[in-house]
Amino acid sequence: MSDKKKIYKPKPISGFPEWLPEYRAVEQAWLDKIRAVFESYGYASIETPSVEELDVLTAKGEDVDKEIYVLERLQADPDEKKSARLALHFDQTVPLARYVAQHFAELTFPFKRYQMQKVWRGERPQMGRMREFYQCDIDVINVDKLPIHFDAEVAAVVYEALESIDIGRVQLRISNRKILLGLMEALGIEDPVPVTRFIDKLEKLGAKEIKHILIGEVGLTPEQTDAILDLAGQQDLSKIKPQNEMMAEGLEELSFVMDQLKHLPVHGARADLSIVRGLDYYTGTVYETQLLDVPEFTGSVCSGGRYDDLAGSYINKHLPGVGISIGFTRLFDVLRQANKIQPGPKSPAQVLVVLPSEERRTVAAEAARNLRERGMNVELYHAPQKIGKQMGYAEKKSIPFVWFPPFEDGQDHEVKNMENGEQTKADPKSWSA
Repeated sequence: MSDKKKIYKPKPISGFPEWLPEYRAVEQAWLDKIRAVFESYGYASIETPSVEELDVLTAKGEDVDKEIYVLERLQADPDEKKSARLALHFDQTVPLARYVAQHFAELTFPFKRYQMQKVWRGERPQMGRMREFYQCDIDVINVDKLPIHFDAEVAAVVYEALESIDIGRVQLRISNRKILLGLMEALGIEDPVPVTRFIDKLEKLGAKEIKHILIGEVGLTPEQTDAILDLAGQQDLSKIKPQNEMMAEGLEELSFVMDQLKHLPVHGARADLSIVRGLDYYTGTVYETQLLDVPEFTGSVCSGGRYDDLAGSYINKHLPGVGISIGFTRLFDVLRQANKIQPGPKSPAQVLVVLPSEERRTVAAEAARNLRERGMNVELYHAPQKIGKQMGYAEKKSIPFVWFPPFEDGQDHEVKNMENGEQTKADPKSWSA
């Protein structure tokens, strides 16, 4: 009988990315830079569980059922309910609303928070679209009334965060849903939801296809459809004549936000009335972001908007908010596939300490310890192999310095700069890279 072990060859799971160390190093560095920008504006970090109650995730009544992963035990207890009660969160806005409702008495308002976690969506994977991915969110929530200047602040914060990771030119495209909703009210359209959801696909499907859908499927008249598409294509806010109070309010708010963002570069932000966002909890300002230097990718890597009362499903308080989310993994993968990410080192080590022999392990380990105590990342080679092999290991992992402890008593320590080949005497208690 053969004792050969059966091997299962794992396959990549579609939509669940994982990076090699040299790309993970870049990912972590970017997250650190984004975090630093968020905190520079006074946003506090929170983290919510990966799992929420299913009733929490569906409380707003959005069409998200097809995207939610439910959580069940493989071997459930016989007395447990058969229907799923828990699910992985599909965004961080709904968990934020639940968090604010539960901790309302302990929070200081306006509550400014950032959240950098993974989320899960049951979507069909494609370029820049995954089933598991990091999002970097900032939101401001206040009691009863949230000043409009926060709509400009969160946009400025996110622009600066994207600028900090040096990914080329980005453009915030900003609108206000009140403008389109006000027009539909003036046109006598009773249910705006299907209209906004299709207008959200305008860039993807084109005006001709959207017009066909709005007339043929939604039931609008050609005149109503033309008026909506004309508004969506208008870039000059001064040419828009408000037809009711809602439109006027939306135009005033959008004009204020754009005025507050004049300090950004010319390409940094523009008004775009075709932006409406598909989620219906947005009630005012809405944002999307385009990578200007990656024209082959037309999707948004950063989006969000103002919501009037998202936490109202969980607490009897009026808590308006505004926020933007960076689809971090989406952004990272798009740029990686476009060869616009320079991979980092394969190791965080700055120094590799050579192991001359087992007899000299204590000396080598002490040198490594001294260097670490002084703030350096140090790897001690794992075996007393040929020096050339140890040097080759450092080269493959892009470790910039190789440390040679004394091979015999009475010798000096030496360090080699792998970039220029220079090798000098050094003291592990005083040397610095």
